[in-house]
Amino acid sequence: MAFASRFLNLKSVAGASVIGAAGAVAYLWTNANKQGARCWTSTGHMKYPASCNFPDLSQHNNVMASNLTPDMYGRLRDKVTPNGWTLDQCIQTGVDNPGHPFITTVGCVAGDEESYEVFAEFFDKIIDERMNGYKPWDKHPTDLDWTKLRGGAFDPKYVLSSRVRTGRSIRGLSLPPACSRAERREVERVVVDALGNLEGSLKGKYYPLAKMTEAEQDQLINDHFLFDKPVSPLLLASGMARDWPDARGIWHNDQKNFLVWINEEDHTRVISMEKGGDMRLVFRRFCEGLQQVEKLIRNKGWEFMWNEHLGYVLTCPSNLGTGLRAGVHVKLPNLGQDKRFDQVLDDMRLQKRGTGGVDTAATGGIFDISNSDRLGKSEVTLVQEVVDGVNLLIEMEKRLEKRQRIDDLIAKASANAKANKK
Repeated sequence: MAFASRFLNLKSVAGASVIGAAGAVAYLWTNANKQGARCWTSTGHMKYPASCNFPDLSQHNNVMASNLTPDMYGRLRDKVTPNGWTLDQCIQTGVDNPGHPFITTVGCVAGDEESYEVFAEFFDKIIDERMNGYKPWDKHPTDLDWTKLRGGAFDPKYVLSSRVRTGRSIRGLSLPPACSRAERREVERVVVDALGNLEGSLKGKYYPLAKMTEAEQDQLINDHFLFDKPVSPLLLASGMARDWPDARGIWHNDQKNFLVWINEEDHTRVISMEKGGDMRLVFRRFCEGLQQVEKLIRNKGWEFMWNEHLGYVLTCPSNLGTGLRAGVHVKLPNLGQDKRFDQVLDDMRLQKRGTGGVDTAATGGIFDISNSDRLGKSEVTLVQEVVDGVNLLIEMEKRLEKRQRIDDLIAKASANAKANKK
């Protein structure tokens, strides 16, 4: 099925009303050069049979490795998106990084919106496993009505901070693993131009990395305002760190509780955050701010990548759909040592990280707990799962502090999980 008919339904390029004049030029250029190599593309593999080029995945445990077969690789390895992106580039980060000590990584990225169609046979398998059985015919719901959230005020003795983030991609421009310098700079121009029109409590300023001192960058990173330098092997192997720090930066409002990262793992990351446990306030700011940002982007003649099957399209398949990660830093020193902790999180569709990010371990019994799913459930549903789940985790921790049993609470988590699957 053609990409446009399955997902995009783009308007006429001649009108340029959807992707803007610059986007129209980019679209025409890439379609005139469908076999043209971009970035670090190589055609050397075409000298050999596909079987000779299939990666050794025998020691791997990421999602890519569990789904990519030699036959599938043979069918897809010579295909290329209109922007020149290949299957080998999609999987390189998973080939170079076989596993992860805390969570199972996905092991692949998209280079552009079309990747999810050109390599659909591959990505449909990845999405099915990572997104809890999401099928190629499923449709994704979107709901940014924060008033539907029940509760959301956590016990501040246990929850140190709350945040909700998502990603958004600008249609017509390649994603960070594949984009040229010009495209990356165009993302920066389009987004900063739109954000300059935010008003009221969302009014703020853009700070490009290239004009920051190292001390200023380190301070923002330590304050959890700025994305880290590209030292993660996951980012490096996928090509997202090229030309650092060209056209990267952070925009934030005056209160520093509504932020937009530009050109990190995605074109943009939109973040609402707050110290303490008021997730309801954080989610309200997130929904209202995100809707304003999208309106301003559209007013400039651009739009976000979106389709009714995948929802909002982002670089990593694990972020498709809502792109939403609602997380809290929560103290669970006793529960964190319980051998049943991981299963409880699994049952409630939650995941844990260290407070320093995906590549870090928990310290001092403090965990970063967030939703595991992104696709197939709305924003309201996912935040509600975090609210209900974290409240139950805190209840368990309080019991363990008193040396009381938590078997009934674990059974409750399991029962809730079964009910949610129906």
